[in-house]
Amino acid sequence: MTTPKTLKRLQSLIWILIYGGLLTLVLGLATQAQDQALGQCLAIGGGVVAALGFALIYVRSRLRVTEPS
Repeated sequence: MTTPKTLKRLQSLIWILIYGGLLTLVLGLATQAQDQALGQCLAIGGGVVAALGFALIYVRSRLRVTEPS
């Protein structure tokens, strides 16, 4: 059971991870033409971060809101 404030923070974190990860992934793909190693590192890191954000969507769906008593 979680509070609404905690859920709002989690939702903000989810979107930051997804958008930040996808932006880094695209930046890595664009960088590969100039520097293969750096581009792959950025692309893999961005993909992992975005995947973490998507996984947190599932975690968020399983959480329940507690009503203050």
